[in-house]
Amino acid sequence: MLLNPKKLDKTYPDQETRDIMKKTIDFFENMGLAKCKEDYFSARWYTEFIDFMKKEQIMAKLLTPTGYGENARWDTARVVEFAEILGFYGLTYWYCFQVSALGLGPIWIGKNEAVKQKAARLLKEGAIFGFGLSEKEHGADIYSTDMMLHPQPDGTYKAKGDKYYIGNGNEAALVSTFGKIAGTDDYVFFVVDSKHEKYECTKNIIFNQDYVAEYVLHDYPITAADITDKGREAWDASLNTINIMKFNLGWASIGICEHAFYEAMDHAAGRNLFGKYVTDFTHIRQLFVDAYCRLYAMKAFALRATDYMRSASENDRRYLLYNPMVKMKVTTQGEEVINQLWDIIAAKGFEKDTYFSNAAIDIRALPKLEGTVHVNMALIIKFMPNYFFNPGRFPEIPKRDDARNDDFLFCQGPTKGLGKTRFHDYNIAYGKYDLPNIKIFREQIEVFKEFMMVSMESMNAQSEDIDFLLNVGELFTLVAYGQLILENKEIYSIEDDLIEQIFDFMIRDFSKFSLQIYSKKIATPKQQEICLKMLRRPVVDEARYDRVWKNHVYAMKGAYTMNP
Repeated sequence: MLLNPKKLDKTYPDQETRDIMKKTIDFFENMGLAKCKEDYFSARWYTEFIDFMKKEQIMAKLLTPTGYGENARWDTARVVEFAEILGFYGLTYWYCFQVSALGLGPIWIGKNEAVKQKAARLLKEGAIFGFGLSEKEHGADIYSTDMMLHPQPDGTYKAKGDKYYIGNGNEAALVSTFGKIAGTDDYVFFVVDSKHEKYECTKNIIFNQDYVAEYVLHDYPITAADITDKGREAWDASLNTINIMKFNLGWASIGICEHAFYEAMDHAAGRNLFGKYVTDFTHIRQLFVDAYCRLYAMKAFALRATDYMRSASENDRRYLLYNPMVKMKVTTQGEEVINQLWDIIAAKGFEKDTYFSNAAIDIRALPKLEGTVHVNMALIIKFMPNYFFNPGRFPEIPKRDDARNDDFLFCQGPTKGLGKTRFHDYNIAYGKYDLPNIKIFREQIEVFKEFMMVSMESMNAQSEDIDFLLNVGELFTLVAYGQLILENKEIYSIEDDLIEQIFDFMIRDFSKFSLQIYSKKIATPKQQEICLKMLRRPVVDEARYDRVWKNHVYAMKGAYTMNP
């Protein structure tokens, strides 16, 4: 399941998709690690990468919906695999692709056919795009946008205002810009050209290969031909775009962790200290096993969440839970994986010639982009009542790696009523397997449901304490996390040993968050009592642990090294 770029042995729905992935891998392997590092440290703009995507028509094929381009489709399964590969080689390359996808979101969601045709043409020409949402003074508080379209007597507008932290803002052919129509409460999305004389790109906010711009519009002329949406539809377009694109952050995190794991294993396995190889030390093996299981779980969950994204419809909006979990849970698990690997390789992780020194920095960014962990957790909490106490009936979702356009993503509809979203019964997945650690985890879930029942009166007031709310949300997300991993057990033939070792860390994580709630000063005596009941010890099976180490973890030794 884990990516090895030198053994790309998975089955693809068509040759073109395989070619995109293989050619991208070859591009980076031909560049080599030393050149990637040189460019990273010099913070030079990645012209060669953009030229490569133009030559191979990669963004034109991946980011153009069917009907607007030749041999094109917006297929989440291949978008996320491409994102994973870019994360594997360098987050800077992923970022250019990611913000282009964000910039295209309001265009494909909107109703302006002329702008859609223009975007399709620009994609074919190799252009990149930007997403002008956040502002320096307001951050993610888009209610308070200062970007204004001022109506003119001839029916046109002049745009005034600034945007901050906007990727590709230096070169984007179109920047989808969010604002309001002056004198009204009407939101609006419109497109601007970064090379227009009334568009001022003031600076790159960060020191990096990426260009994260502040830009100012000085009476930039806007006509109806530039507007993609107005009013409530513009507001929905902003949130629905993020719904689609923040999914890719988890995949970048997976790619980073995969590459870092290969490098860490090769270093540790080849290093002899005090007469023993580093991988023979008990605590090192435990760190490696935990890091591997967390990484494997990240990918197993994200793959299954992709199936739900691709199967979403007006009557099946379960993706609205799993999507922010890929953004929030997978990216924070990525930080945990890198932390554990860094504890293994220690000072080696600082060395300038390693991929790991990039990974240790870049992995921190992903939980903080497209809405913080706090924002996404607040969203996730809204689904708890229906998830646990009011399940619905849905047809079983198959593995979705078919070559189809994901039409629904660009017609998601209003972004309200999240609390009404229904889910299938999580017990269906958990009930299929009679394994010791899954049994313990299910017992923890039942106690957590008891916690929720006794918290109905106190939770409104307690939710004012964001840290308390986050820990409750962490328990909830662990349940859904385990559910989708188990759904993929059969699809990907994941063996019992690995599943049991994954639930080993999940039981420990469940206990950790329960203890944190217990320790909060606002926890009621009854809540404290129940939290203690959630503290459980996973089943220890040395034979199973040794098999996972030998057959999965240590098997990563020598499996991949990037070309120098």
